[in-house]
Amino acid sequence: MKIVIIGDGKVGHKLAKQLSEEDHDIVLVDYKSEKLKNSMNELDVIGIEGDGASHEVLIEAGIENADLAIACTSSDSMNMMCCLLAKNLGADRTIARVRNPIYYKQMYLIKDDLRLSMAVNPELEVAEEISRVLIFPSASKIETFAKGKVELVEFKVDQESSINGLSLEELSKKYSHSVLICAVQRNQEVIIPGGNFNLRAGDRIYIASSHKGVEKFFKVTGKYKNRVSTVIICGGSRVSYYLSKKLSGMGIQVKIIERDYDRCMELCELIPQVTIIHGDATDNELLEEEGIDRVDAFVALTGIDEENIIMSMYAKTRNVSKVVTKVNREALTSIVDDLGIETLVSPKTVTADTILGYVRAMQNSLASANIETVYRLINGKIEAVEFIIRENTSYTDTPIKDMKLKDNLLIACIVRKRKIIIPDGEELLKVGDSVIIVTTCHRFKDLKDIFKVEG
Repeated sequence: MKIVIIGDGKVGHKLAKQLSEEDHDIVLVDYKSEKLKNSMNELDVIGIEGDGASHEVLIEAGIENADLAIACTSSDSMNMMCCLLAKNLGADRTIARVRNPIYYKQMYLIKDDLRLSMAVNPELEVAEEISRVLIFPSASKIETFAKGKVELVEFKVDQESSINGLSLEELSKKYSHSVLICAVQRNQEVIIPGGNFNLRAGDRIYIASSHKGVEKFFKVTGKYKNRVSTVIICGGSRVSYYLSKKLSGMGIQVKIIERDYDRCMELCELIPQVTIIHGDATDNELLEEEGIDRVDAFVALTGIDEENIIMSMYAKTRNVSKVVTKVNREALTSIVDDLGIETLVSPKTVTADTILGYVRAMQNSLASANIETVYRLINGKIEAVEFIIRENTSYTDTPIKDMKLKDNLLIACIVRKRKIIIPDGEELLKVGDSVIIVTTCHRFKDLKDIFKVEG
């Protein structure tokens, strides 16, 4: 597909990288010549220098032949204007990044007028991601499939864990047949494991099951933690606003520490049910005064990665049970992992993954098995993809053991009506199934792509 991306910022650059790797024709538009030049040297993209809200610039970018235009500049109004103009000039579909809570709240009223195909709010998406792990703090990360029926849960094996040293076959016999370990990160290596694979302390593993199945697994392995009831959030960002509003609505006590006085006053009006503290969250004495050693969770959401990391490290020394850290720079993620901070979130990654899933769905809109959901894990090394089987094919009603699957992939879970199936070799794929695949390959565009080509 031909895709025009307006804005070569963090999100735009990541999107251009991921989509160009999937052989899409990418045109990147930005008014900063140096940044654009660097992107063209690094990525397989065409760069157009200029204002994305300019009729002439979009014509030069070939917008009239674009399958999709994505506007992800730092300005919401600019993004909406770019999408409206792109659509009027002939772009088939448009996506705008809209971050302002006021704009986003009213999006349902103006989406059709703007002729938008999709509006993405990175801060809201990240808040949803954080809330999931605070509700279920045993996990480092949770992604959902089949409209929430299936969860893909990440957690780290520690030295004292009862599963340390077990093979997956032993683990299944000892604990549960209701979950499947479908991916393992060991140091820098990513593995799609078989039954004889032995788990080690330090492994970051991904399990697939229903929420009840995951909960049962954590309980029988002694790693279950109750939902948090008290949270300190550092930084009064938009993510903090969305997150605190959601958590307080669930009866969780939330305290936000923000250094900007005017922002504190604004938050007091927007979320009166939340305690707002004016102060510097990097001040350890202030954190002690606000009871860091008595809260269930600590969430670092300032705009500076290094500050978030330092505050999170301090929270760990105060034995806070659940620590969540916002880190945008991918180069820092491996360092943070070595420091023992398990739950990391990134608005640009969440946004890019959301848009990538939409692009995949566009590609397969006429196929018999459509992509429903896509997540990239472990810095993009693993992909979890949900397909829906729309009609009978060559692979339906065939036992999985008789299928010739490509290497480095696993059929992790099947959802059939309301039943969640962790498949064995005898299981069949049927029309109507949601099928979740975990793989190291990023080029699956249809369920048929998981099978080896014969001949």
